[in-house]
Amino acid sequence: MCTPRCACDRFAGACHACAAPALQYRVADQGRARRRSGAGWQGCSRFMENVMRLAVLTFACAAVVVAAPARAQDSADALRQEIRTLRQTLEAMEKRLDALESVPATAKATPAPASIAQASPTALPPPAAVQVPGGGQAILPPRDSVSDPSSAASRPDSAAGPTDPELKGFFAIPGTDTLIRIGGYAKLDAIADARAAGDEDQFIPSSIPVGSAHRDVSNFNMHAKQTRFSFEARRPTTHGNLRFYLENDFFGSSDGYQFRLRHAYGQLGNTYAGYGYSSFMDADSLPDTLDFAGPGAAGYLLVAGIHHSFSLGKGNTVTLAAEDPDTQLNAPADGVRAVDQAPDVSLTARMERDWGHLQIGMVARSLAYDGDAGDDRRIGGGLQLSGSAAVGEQDLLLFGALGGKGIARYTADLTGSGMDAVVADDGRLALLRLHGGFVGYTHYWTPMWRSNLIYGQLSGERNAALADDAFRRSRYGVFNLLWSPAPSWTMGMELLYGQLEQQRGQRSDTVRLQGSLQYNFIK
Repeated sequence: MCTPRCACDRFAGACHACAAPALQYRVADQGRARRRSGAGWQGCSRFMENVMRLAVLTFACAAVVVAAPARAQDSADALRQEIRTLRQTLEAMEKRLDALESVPATAKATPAPASIAQASPTALPPPAAVQVPGGGQAILPPRDSVSDPSSAASRPDSAAGPTDPELKGFFAIPGTDTLIRIGGYAKLDAIADARAAGDEDQFIPSSIPVGSAHRDVSNFNMHAKQTRFSFEARRPTTHGNLRFYLENDFFGSSDGYQFRLRHAYGQLGNTYAGYGYSSFMDADSLPDTLDFAGPGAAGYLLVAGIHHSFSLGKGNTVTLAAEDPDTQLNAPADGVRAVDQAPDVSLTARMERDWGHLQIGMVARSLAYDGDAGDDRRIGGGLQLSGSAAVGEQDLLLFGALGGKGIARYTADLTGSGMDAVVADDGRLALLRLHGGFVGYTHYWTPMWRSNLIYGQLSGERNAALADDAFRRSRYGVFNLLWSPAPSWTMGMELLYGQLEQQRGQRSDTVRLQGSLQYNFIK
């Protein structure tokens, strides 16, 4: 017999015989009460819900009370069946009540913020992270650089360099494994020379005029020729990473903004072919300057060639290269022309560690000439030792030293100057000796402020076959203060000093003040 405790006792239970369904109803009721407490319903909504619940419970209790006398004689099985039927009825009514409750909750809900709306299931998912071939392989400590020669440099298996260890900015070509990136920067230089510097756009001490009537005239110049554009493509292959790199600037002429090709090469695994940095030079050792040329004693040459790197493990590599030759003669007489009979061959050994790197390079050259009165051929070459070393948490020491015969073409100050060799009066081809070096130190005052102090010197031999105004020695000094408030924006001021000494001892020097503003496309 089902005996109710109370006709409308919704908290104690509907009846003794229905204790289980009453308990189930009570737990569900408490759960809905908690949900309503967080939804912020108004008083009207709570009143309507309570009326609905009271009606449900009243109906349940009345049904039990009415049915109790009639079923007093039924068997226990019949009573259990009735309880199950009543439970199903209550569950069905609960579902209908929940459906009714959801309507006002949706209508009165506070509009979601835009950020939440954008994160809804219908919004487009964020793009998946792109795994760039060669990314994450950088060993050298990260560094900043205005001209950033490291990004264009070839590396074994196209690994990332110290100025761009994460290889940012790549995106995939749909339907392929190829990733591409468009990069570069826009740079404006404002230059003031205390005396004539020769080259008004970049600081090259070997071009300083000596003994000129106008050498004491000051000069001011502004240009954006260092503005650079690059295109890069990468993809993985079964033979290693494939990289294609194209880069240009506007230093093609001294009196305009003529397009100049800087790099155009492809590299598969450790094999490089195309036009770019000579394998003999070390781009990672070049100091951070606003001046485009850098120290004159640094090894620097853009040339067509092919090379292959052999990995020895633990950051050690050996690179063998063959490059386009170019015998540069000093003031050749009429009827005398340079002859290139074999490619320049270089062998470079490199060690990279998390503290920096060391590189030693050797180059061998075949230099020759052919003239009306005779010809001659000589074998020249030289050595270069360069590297970098981290000092403390962020500071960096950079250095380089080189020497040899017939290697003026491979230096920043003398490339294209005709100081590889000279034809003596007796018709013999004399290769000119050269040696020099530089050292640079980068100090970070704060994460956004840094300075560089650089000194370099390049010296050639005295030779009676050279003219009196031919190159003998140059000196290069720099101090700058750079501010990078954001990775894509750098500005600064730089003070430069240069001196040129000629064969017969005449000298001239100048001081330059340069201010620059640069915007990077990717960083």
